[in-house]
Amino acid sequence: MNDCLFCKIIQGTIPSSKVFEDERYFAFNDISPQAPTHILVVAKTHVDKIASMTDEDCAMVGGLFRTAAKICAEKKIDDYRLVINNGAGVGQSVFHIHLHILAGRPMGWPPG
Repeated sequence: MNDCLFCKIIQGTIPSSKVFEDERYFAFNDISPQAPTHILVVAKTHVDKIASMTDEDCAMVGGLFRTAAKICAEKKIDDYRLVINNGAGVGQSVFHIHLHILAGRPMGWPPG
């Protein structure tokens, strides 16, 4: 998708603070962190939001969580929150499926 911010970051046309990359996923530090650790894990396949997923996208979304777990293990982060927003009304500002890794501070429940 030509106008997608995250697609441009994945392609390298917009710089980022890369944390992880493999053939299917790209992770980078959030430019507006909401916790001491705030990493975005992005699928290289463009799907705008959870509600737009097809059955074929299920493995990709599972891979977001597995990638987040790998990143946290490498960084020795034991306690973390994983968040995926679906829609502008709940905070999704970039319409490309991505997972937030939040860690490094106490977090209340319910969130928001």
